[in-house]
Amino acid sequence: MSKTSLDQLHGNLDAGKSDGKKLFIDLDICNSDQCDECVVDCSYFYHPVNNGMISLIELATYVLICRKCEEPHCVNACPKDALEKLEDADGMLVRHTVRCVSCRSCSHACPYGTICPELMPHLTNICDYCEGRDEFTCVPTCPYGALKIVDDTFEGDNTFKVGNRIIVHSIHWDKDKA
Repeated sequence: MSKTSLDQLHGNLDAGKSDGKKLFIDLDICNSDQCDECVVDCSYFYHPVNNGMISLIELATYVLICRKCEEPHCVNACPKDALEKLEDADGMLVRHTVRCVSCRSCSHACPYGTICPELMPHLTNICDYCEGRDEFTCVPTCPYGALKIVDDTFEGDNTFKVGNRIIVHSIHWDKDKA
């Protein structure tokens, strides 16, 4: 998926204003049995009951873990056309939260179990990457150590840049290697 498409879809705007810090998310921890529900605090002040981490996990899941099926069962199962497969973005899914009614039909229809029901909240969660604040509120409040702040040069096994502010650790599904 192109950087421009990610920026437009998920609010990763002002790419040039990077201070070198990126949010590192370990999806293998987030999607494990030890983390049933995301309980991190979020400082997004426009929505006091917001958990922006849920939107970032959804984005990372669609980019890295989704199998991007040729005929996506999840898209076909949605009664409100809230899921869309983007052809110009390597088949990545995008969820239109205004249309989504949280019926979770998509997660039940996915034959690979990659769309977790927890990722389908009815209310939209937004991450503003703690823009203009010194620290990320979510990082110290994650009880499982799935989050940390890293710099632009961070590299590791199974780590991938998603957009311009996130680095994700996950076992990436690659159609060419399947």
